[in-house]
Amino acid sequence: MPPSLPAPAPGLTIGELEANYSLYCKALRLLIREGKSIAKVRRTVCWQRLEILHNCLPGQYREPDYLFALLQRELKTSL
Repeated sequence: MPPSLPAPAPGLTIGELEANYSLYCKALRLLIREGKSIAKVRRTVCWQRLEILHNCLPGQYREPDYLFALLQRELKTSL
């Protein structure tokens, strides 16, 4: 059985989610910098909102798993 999609954030529109995309990426970057595991990061609000954006607009927004790997690699190369 496929995993269920996250419920939309109550009271937030796709436009509001798009407007805050950079904040969600920044939060994800901070969690990675703190050394949080992907299992812990998947339970955060920023992850859920990145998932919603990807599921609604997959042509514009990457999967959170991809962003996690990309940001993690970026952090390792900057050290």
